[in-house]
Amino acid sequence: MPETRYDVVGIGNAIVDVIARAQDDFLVREGLAKGSMRLIDEAEAERLYAAMGPATEVSGGSAANTIAGVASLGGRGAFIGKVAADGLGTVFGHDIRAAGVAYATPVLEDGPATARCLILVTPDGERTMNTFLGASRELTPADVDADVIAASRILYLEGYLWDPPQAKQAFLHASQIARANGREVALSLSDAFCVDRFRGEFLDLIRSGKVTLLFGNESELKSLYETADFGSAAAALAQDCGFAVITRSEKGATILKSGTIIEVPAAPVETIIDLTGAGDLFAAGFLTGHARGLDAADCARLGALAAAEVISHIGARPLADLRDLAAQSGLRV
Repeated sequence: MPETRYDVVGIGNAIVDVIARAQDDFLVREGLAKGSMRLIDEAEAERLYAAMGPATEVSGGSAANTIAGVASLGGRGAFIGKVAADGLGTVFGHDIRAAGVAYATPVLEDGPATARCLILVTPDGERTMNTFLGASRELTPADVDADVIAASRILYLEGYLWDPPQAKQAFLHASQIARANGREVALSLSDAFCVDRFRGEFLDLIRSGKVTLLFGNESELKSLYETADFGSAAAALAQDCGFAVITRSEKGATILKSGTIIEVPAAPVETIIDLTGAGDLFAAGFLTGHARGLDAADCARLGALAAAEVISHIGARPLADLRDLAAQSGLRV
């Protein structure tokens, strides 16, 4: 096995989040379903951006947020994702490197612009996402750094990027490298709409053992097994996957591992400001703890702590030093 240089390497959409506060009536006027995520083209991205209020730009993307969280916890993280040679691409690269993440994916010189997600945050903390995937869809197997994959304890794959054929091949190529080097492969289901589109393929990844650790939330799990009952969905997952973590918002998290069920409560939050990134940062805490040898319950506690921090402010990246917060809570990584 090669020398371990990274705790976690993530592969996913390289997106710049454009975050603005909005009232419910704005969503109604725009015909947007609160809490939803929709894919849009570049023209719609420009139109909606012009209609939004003042916004904050920060590099985002689900797996990228997770790896930034790993770095904030003191872990060693790397990220693979595609941006264009434009202004937002420069923002993304600067931000993720400044967070302490290794990032060296070649930029796209010709083609679509850097991806962006226009996020509207209503007063109740719900976020409504409008995503132009742009250059992020141009990731190919050639962009996968085999040395980085082989040198990472865990490969973390973002379900959002499963759609483009070349990106899918990049995922499978990276998974093969990781497994050939005795590394773990984790997958995030990302969103119920992803599960609806790729249910059969995701189930094949899980059942075939190509994925060794699965992350999802309650709605994604129910979608995966096409049931409204959490208990029956969890039982089905336990048969298909040896290690899975299901987040359930204020109910905490359910861990399914080797036939056992572990329940871990959510961390307390005084005021929920913005739910963006909650699942991403939970995964960051869990993966960091797992890479550092914590037991599953403490991994989930670390994840809950990271998620609680990120939903207490605008944006999907931690503002506090998560390693310090973990130490204050008695969790050492």
